[in-house]
Amino acid sequence: MGMKKLVILGGGYGGLTVAKTLLDKDLPADTVIIMIDRMPYQGLKTEYYALAAGTVADIELRVQFPVDPRLILKYGEVTGIDPERKLVEIAGDDPVSYDWLVIALGCVDKYHNIPGAQEYSSSIQTMSSSRQTFLNVNNCIPYGQVTIVGGGLSGVEMAAELRESRPDLNIRILDRGASVLSPFPEKLQRYVRDWMQEHDIELRSHICLTRLEGNILHNQQEEIQTDVTVWTAGIQPSPVVQALNLPKDNVGRLVINEYHQLPDYTDIYVVGDCAALPFSPSGQAAEAQGKQVAEVLTAVWKNEPPRLGKIKLKGVLGALGKKSGFGLMGKRTVIMGMVPRALKSGVLWMSKHHLG
Repeated sequence: MGMKKLVILGGGYGGLTVAKTLLDKDLPADTVIIMIDRMPYQGLKTEYYALAAGTVADIELRVQFPVDPRLILKYGEVTGIDPERKLVEIAGDDPVSYDWLVIALGCVDKYHNIPGAQEYSSSIQTMSSSRQTFLNVNNCIPYGQVTIVGGGLSGVEMAAELRESRPDLNIRILDRGASVLSPFPEKLQRYVRDWMQEHDIELRSHICLTRLEGNILHNQQEEIQTDVTVWTAGIQPSPVVQALNLPKDNVGRLVINEYHQLPDYTDIYVVGDCAALPFSPSGQAAEAQGKQVAEVLTAVWKNEPPRLGKIKLKGVLGALGKKSGFGLMGKRTVIMGMVPRALKSGVLWMSKHHLG
């Protein structure tokens, strides 16, 4: 009898939580964890906007992986999953077989089939693309124009942080909807719009981009000039998940059962942005779900039925630079100003010191 293998794809908020939780519990003596990631550390993805803006050095956003003889770290780019043969394909390497698999590959930008969007914009989805965005944005000429496409949480945080880093730049946010942060309560939207106005950030709503080329953004007939474009206009699950021919929700996330397993392959668990969860993607959701996946695996290994509670999230915190911020606790409780900003710093400090 060889060792049994739990393979975790992705060492982000979800995957790393599964690994750490299982290492803290009793991992069966015949089982080893193999975690596959493209980087030798976790990148704190929810803070990549600050790396791109230039207010934080990337070393500040790295969390070292645990050192443990029961955890094998493997570095590479996952290119495919074969659920029938129980194999994971890795670029330029031999496939890895598994007994149990956790898919925690996160998300990539969604370009909504807009020609030129990928070629002519910068991304903050990965650490390496955020480093590139940092160069593009901070090499921008004095009084140059930076355009952020997408007025969700990432776009708003990016704009505010960039204003702190480069007071000289012209910064604008283009949004498809009527306002930035349109899914949030009106009171919160208004607070953020007022902050943006006070800090000379141009907000343009009801923009429908038809194509990007070089320094020109085409808003139907109108041409919008820009020096640098940052894309924060939507996400979709990893291409590896997109390639799987399995039931998905309307945004391409894999449908899972109550134990976070694929209904057709119960040896496969899906965590975070790749899973069809009842809430929007976040590091917090991925971590909460990762804890539950560890509970289910522990029960499976003990031949016991898993018993899971309902996942409860603590709310959303957003930063407006280093001194201000906003939060939404529950459905309606809005907090604004220095308190949510301080809370966000505290949450970041805790996750960096493994006290999540």
